[in-house]
Amino acid sequence: MRKHYLDNIRWVTVVLVVLYHVVYMYNAEGVAGGLQRITGLAVQPWDAYQYLVYPWIMPVLFLVAGASARYDLDRRTDAEFVRRRTRKLLVPSTVGLVTFQFLQGYVNLSLGNAFAHMAEAGLPKSVMLPVMVASGSGVLWFLHLLWLYSMALVLIRRAERGRLLRLGEKTPGWMLAAFCFPIWGAAQVLNTPVVSVYRFAFYFVFFLLGYFVFSHEAVVERLRRRAGALIVCALLVCAAFCVLYFVIEDGANYADKPVNRSPLFAASAYAGSLAMLGGMARYGDFSTPFTRWMSKRSFGLYVFHYLGISSVALWIARPRLLPAPACYLLSALAGFGGGYLLNAAISRIPFLRWAVLGIKADRREAAHI
Repeated sequence: MRKHYLDNIRWVTVVLVVLYHVVYMYNAEGVAGGLQRITGLAVQPWDAYQYLVYPWIMPVLFLVAGASARYDLDRRTDAEFVRRRTRKLLVPSTVGLVTFQFLQGYVNLSLGNAFAHMAEAGLPKSVMLPVMVASGSGVLWFLHLLWLYSMALVLIRRAERGRLLRLGEKTPGWMLAAFCFPIWGAAQVLNTPVVSVYRFAFYFVFFLLGYFVFSHEAVVERLRRRAGALIVCALLVCAAFCVLYFVIEDGANYADKPVNRSPLFAASAYAGSLAMLGGMARYGDFSTPFTRWMSKRSFGLYVFHYLGISSVALWIARPRLLPAPACYLLSALAGFGGGYLLNAAISRIPFLRWAVLGIKADRREAAHI
């Protein structure tokens, strides 16, 4: 039986990611990325949204991906799982990079005037081209890590032979709370410099917890019964994170050290993930034509949304063709509209639907995160 709450977590979280990137594109606090401030305001109150959702929106996707991997492996061989995950994750994040996502690289470099800087440094075009392609990876980092985790999981399964999976079903309540400590510990190691999104250990813990613990219905049922308390707890913890780093610390960079390695960041990531899992299991375990439509297109929206947002920033917001509120609105429309339109178009082109979306070349299928 399909677990509708997991499908709904995916598409709802992707929607939150799109909104996050709209705010991030013109942010005045936190990460120094995108186009940044276009309002002229000393403080943009809506930038607080970044602090409220950033710690947990990607961890919960890895948690769900780990649980989904367990259900996938229950009905497939290891070899089938590897082939399927390679097609759906590795192909779009590598082949798709050179067949389509280089366009994102062009926009990214143009936003930062990188082409002019590279020309001033005397770099030949033969060097600029691979830099542009690599810069197009953008949101594909999630697919890179998820593929690596999936391959590692196959090896871990062979070593543990189901023992850890059986123990996960019996996880006591106190241990569910105590998992926050290994999450915080993992946040301290295997973090890449410069490109701070590649947090190999931190996200791997969420993926493994999803597979070994939160894939069990008995565990999810306990979260479902306590959904209200989990949501309240998450709101308090995430609000505390926002107040500390957005207000008191005057917009500290939430995506890099020391903030993203702090105990409060780990607590926000875990509390938000549990609240989303328990809350959706209780209130969002249903399927309607709308939720099925959103779920089927969540992967395409994730892959394509940033191109629309960043294109508006480059060609409309930067030259100040429209006032700031219109740029925000147009960026949101381009993120959602462009994401869905590109997904609809590319999913119908035989080679590109395989290269960019990981859809089999011989038939159409839904691509899920």
